Amino acid sequence: MSPELREVYAALLERAPENRIEPDLSRIRRVMELMGDPQNSYRSIRIAGTNGKTTTARILERILREAGLRTGRTTSPHLHSPTERIAIDGAPIDEEGFLQAYRDVEPFAQIVDAESQAAGGPPLTYFEYLTAMAFQAFASAPVDVAVVETGLGGTWDATGAVDPDVAVITPVSLDHQEYLGDTIAEIAGEKAGILTSEAIAVLAEQPYQDAADVLRERVAELGAEASVEGQQIGVLARTPGVGGQMLSLQGIAGRYEGVFLSLLGEHQARNALLAVAAAEALLGGGTSPLDGELLQAALSSVTSPGRAEVVRQAPTVLLDAAHNPAGALTLVQTVRENFRFTRTIGVVGILQEKEADDILEVLEPLLDAVVITRSSSPRAIPADRLADIAREIFEDEDRVLEQESLPDAIQIAVDLAEADGDQFGGVVVAGSVTLAAEVRDLLGVPEEV
Repeated sequence: MSPELREVYAALLERAPENRIEPDLSRIRRVMELMGDPQNSYRSIRIAGTNGKTTTARILERILREAGLRTGRTTSPHLHSPTERIAIDGAPIDEEGFLQAYRDVEPFAQIVDAESQAAGGPPLTYFEYLTAMAFQAFASAPVDVAVVETGLGGTWDATGAVDPDVAVITPVSLDHQEYLGDTIAEIAGEKAGILTSEAIAVLAEQPYQDAADVLRERVAELGAEASVEGQQIGVLARTPGVGGQMLSLQGIAGRYEGVFLSLLGEHQARNALLAVAAAEALLGGGTSPLDGELLQAALSSVTSPGRAEVVRQAPTVLLDAAHNPAGALTLVQTVRENFRFTRTIGVVGILQEKEADDILEVLEPLLDAVVITRSSSPRAIPADRLADIAREIFEDEDRVLEQESLPDAIQIAVDLAEADGDQFGGVVVAGSVTLAAEVRDLLGVPEEV
């Protein structure tokens, strides 16, 4: 990160943090208005949900690029650099592009900050400013379509400045209750805020009936056109294989047999389904199927760093950004389906606002032992505190090791996986996006995003 980028990013971080919602779209709408509403110069697809948003966005964008469109993509959080949050044609903008987007927004942000504070309100938040930067960068490129992942919720998320052509909602579960509500129904209501009467809705099958009911009722109220997993669309079959899985999918307009997806896990097949349906909705209004060769080229080459990602062999080190109980459960299922480890060692670090005990309870049956550590994030739970929680859950103290230093924690886990000459042990890293990013750095994984 250059000194200038470091300075700009520090200025962004001085604003209200990403994990805090200001329930008001007036600031982002005002700054967009002052800038000439650049977000209206291209088509858009908006994605909300608890888990699977980033991967769905990446798969969808890959399909649209294969179809010949110039794409913008904004996702969060980032793994290594804030430039990852704004991608054009599948690649993060370079530092100069990021800095230019910041400069383009700056004079208008100053006006909105002053107006809001004069009225007793807050200045633009960190996420609002970054969202404005993304929308401006896409207009400057220019792109044909933007794939826009919400930050938190949907109703009050800054990405609501766009008027999407397609709205996608992935599975909804408990997360960020302090901002979105204590119940599944309340959280689903926030996510449903991205739905509009004009946008074609693509909805995942929901793990909770309350979420499904809320989304169905919202679609009915709006009179929106909707395709729902398990009804109009679905994963018809899938066969796990080396480096991915073979899929048969029923989209809105077509059936696609024998398509290889270069990602592991049932959840990734379902993410791919949502992406396919959203692409059909955007490209042909849901009436024209995608070209089979186009789809094969896209799905066979898609990547999703930090999501069920193998980052080392001998022993296998698999890392995942799972940071809530639903994500942890998906990870457990993916490991059991795709790997036959003779012993499985976990490396776990979790942030303070997350449900650490629930995450550990989900992971416990998978792990022969766990090394408790922490990332460099100031929000990370100290290793000794997290280890105390883990000992209560794992019951056998010998299964829980504590190591504050992440490099040492990784080495301990590798040594345990290879103990007694075992060549088939594995290491599973989970608990937070920051932990996944730092392990990628430690193991020298290229910043492929």
